[in-house]
Amino acid sequence: MLTPQQIDFYHENGYLGVEGVFSPTEIAELRRVTDEFVEASRAHTTHTDVFDLEPGHTPDAPRLRRLKEPVDQHEVYNQALRHPKVLDIVEQLVGKGVRTNGNKLNMKSAGFGSPVEWHQDWAFYPHTNDDLLAVGVALDDMMLENGPLLVIPGSHKWRVYSHHEDGFFVGAVSEAVPDADKAVPIELKAGGISIHHVRALHASAPNVSDRQRRLLLFQYCALDAWPLMGIKDWDSFNATILRGEPTQFPRVTAVPVTIPLPKPAKTGSIYEIQTQLKAKVFA
Repeated sequence: MLTPQQIDFYHENGYLGVEGVFSPTEIAELRRVTDEFVEASRAHTTHTDVFDLEPGHTPDAPRLRRLKEPVDQHEVYNQALRHPKVLDIVEQLVGKGVRTNGNKLNMKSAGFGSPVEWHQDWAFYPHTNDDLLAVGVALDDMMLENGPLLVIPGSHKWRVYSHHEDGFFVGAVSEAVPDADKAVPIELKAGGISIHHVRALHASAPNVSDRQRRLLLFQYCALDAWPLMGIKDWDSFNATILRGEPTQFPRVTAVPVTIPLPKPAKTGSIYEIQTQLKAKVFA
């Protein structure tokens, strides 16, 4: 459980790093399963519904940069999503009752891991309130040299920055990013978790080290946060509940919102969408 000081730090800065949430045994199993998926990616030469491939990927030298919806791919990821320690921490930050609205496993292989440009997750999936956050489970030590998550402290209290260019959503901030020079890395040992608020400005640089950086990302929402882009149906929406009971009463707060439409010509993972950004910072 978080201390009062950690909770205050999160609400003030919009991010937090917590060490030792997952045991060495749990991390070893997550790594083992992840290695199996990297091995399986050798059979593919283009992106699939499961694999997002790094430029330069070949059957002889597999370069997998994202495993899509890992929770749907293997039970070990599903167990990690529902880890009691993680859910306890999330409830301390968003209140009782938790939904999930997405998951992915981003991998930065040694020496060439792709960067992610500055963005706010809120631009991708605005809700009726902003009690949403992302938890990143570090499968490897995540230090400055191998491309950790970078967050601008306090930016979760700022406006929603433009993620559109030429009238289309490009999945990255398309204007000057204020205080980017004040960004801080969330450095963690394997087994620790990063937490960042849905409106926090964040990015990650390429991996320039000789070590991997694999980050398993889970998105969590307050139970009464409803997506403004709508839901498929009542039953499937309620299937995303991890703790708590269904509610027909969304909590609506005065938060800034921009809808991520129209879609760009190239869709897919954030990596693909961000290729359409003209002025890249990290590429």
